[in-house]
Amino acid sequence: MSGGRDVARAIDALRRGWPVRIDGIGFLAVETADPAALAAFDSNGPADLLVSGHRAVTLKLANQREAVPTGPVRIARIGLGLAEATAIADPALDLAHPLKGPFRTTAVGCDSAAGAAIVLVRRAGLLPALFVGGEAGDDAVSLSAAEIRAFDAAPSLRIAARAKLPTRFAEQAEIVAFRADDGSEHVALLIGAPFGRPPLVRLHSECLTGDVLASLKCDCGPQLDVALAAIAAAGWGILLYLRQEGRGIGLVNKLRAYALQDQGFDTIDANLRLGFADDERDFTVAARMLAALAQDEVLLLTNNPRKVEGLEAAGIRVAERVPLKAGGNPHNRAYLEAKRSRSGHAL
Repeated sequence: MSGGRDVARAIDALRRGWPVRIDGIGFLAVETADPAALAAFDSNGPADLLVSGHRAVTLKLANQREAVPTGPVRIARIGLGLAEATAIADPALDLAHPLKGPFRTTAVGCDSAAGAAIVLVRRAGLLPALFVGGEAGDDAVSLSAAEIRAFDAAPSLRIAARAKLPTRFAEQAEIVAFRADDGSEHVALLIGAPFGRPPLVRLHSECLTGDVLASLKCDCGPQLDVALAAIAAAGWGILLYLRQEGRGIGLVNKLRAYALQDQGFDTIDANLRLGFADDERDFTVAARMLAALAQDEVLLLTNNPRKVEGLEAAGIRVAERVPLKAGGNPHNRAYLEAKRSRSGHAL
């Protein structure tokens, strides 16, 4: 079985509340664990707790390490049951209960496996917190940290289906579906036909709330409409619709970030408080989609410099960055300002 399929099986196991084994060490996601699963995992004694470096900063554990942690932090699980571990992992009640702890950190002891486990649980769309070092059982998915990192750096992708798809923006359009070996699916919409210049390309990360439910908290829905209209007007271009909800943290975690924004945190601090980076997206998958469509040079419709950098790092030349302005309103003014001032968006 390929390493990619093993990674996909491990992601599925974490979502189901089952333990996995990485480099021989057991891990169990806090968010999906139940009392029975944790009791089995703890059969040889209480397993410690592992949180991401970003979450450790929120919990004020950084001063127990040599510096602000960039990797995971291990917490000795003394007197911490499932409810307490869940409270440590989930920031929803941080303001109501700001004095959790004190906690005692300990040496991770399995840095490579621990870092890979955080990557894996983020891929699963779960809060980046796991029980570590317990009994995983003989039937647990077992894989290596190297497999996870190789998969994360270079996901395998193939064209699964394609068909004509006339739209209200352009009748001459074709949709192409891609499937990655972790089971995720992305699509490209090709509008018009090549005529001697690079295509106008938009990388659009899936946004259920904005694209479908017309949310005013972001600018995603209007950006999608304006991008499709611009590509149609250009006569030739491609929209890549990427399954990277919430800047890569997943739908459930995005809604958690919304709740934190309602408490007064901006979009970036909300992600950090959840234990994620401010932007978890990797645009390698977009570059691979373009390569599969035989496009190695593009005009990129974006305000986000990270998209330009991500494509060029993956071998796609960005001949020009074309600005995109759409969707500002009183409800998302602070969100757009945070993207401009803290993420470098050219708004």
